[in-house]
Amino acid sequence: MAKFSKKRGKASPKVSTASLPDIIFMLLFFFMMVTVLRDSTLKVAVNTPEATQLTKLEEKSLVNYIYIGRPTIQYRDLYGTAPRIQLGDKISIVDDIPLFLEQHKVKLPEAKRTQITSSLRVDGEVTMGIVQDVKTKLRKSNQLKINYSAGSRSGKLEN
Repeated sequence: MAKFSKKRGKASPKVSTASLPDIIFMLLFFFMMVTVLRDSTLKVAVNTPEATQLTKLEEKSLVNYIYIGRPTIQYRDLYGTAPRIQLGDKISIVDDIPLFLEQHKVKLPEAKRTQITSSLRVDGEVTMGIVQDVKTKLRKSNQLKINYSAGSRSGKLEN
């Protein structure tokens, strides 16, 4: 009769990798859901002034961002070096502001439309003439909640 011997402790059991693709896809899905993508590509250079007392805006979906500054180097041949207004992804003129505001309003529920804030991100080197024109057009469009964006002393941009 043959004698059988048991192998004890010589080989460790293999780790199952069957659930690894599921874990990878769950992580991928999680990061896709929580990542906030930038709304627009900046075509104007905006270096906001620094401030010490800042208030953070609560609901970012209720904010219209209006950028005012000189075009970046790659757009200077097309738009020149004078200060420009950027609404969303395109360089615009002051007369385009009411349409921009209306396009943002229709995306929101009826109850939240009165809570919309326009945030002006203005370069520190820009003269107040173009800023005053934007403010006047916002007032005529009945957009009375205006916020000036500023960077904190630590360099972190806040609203």
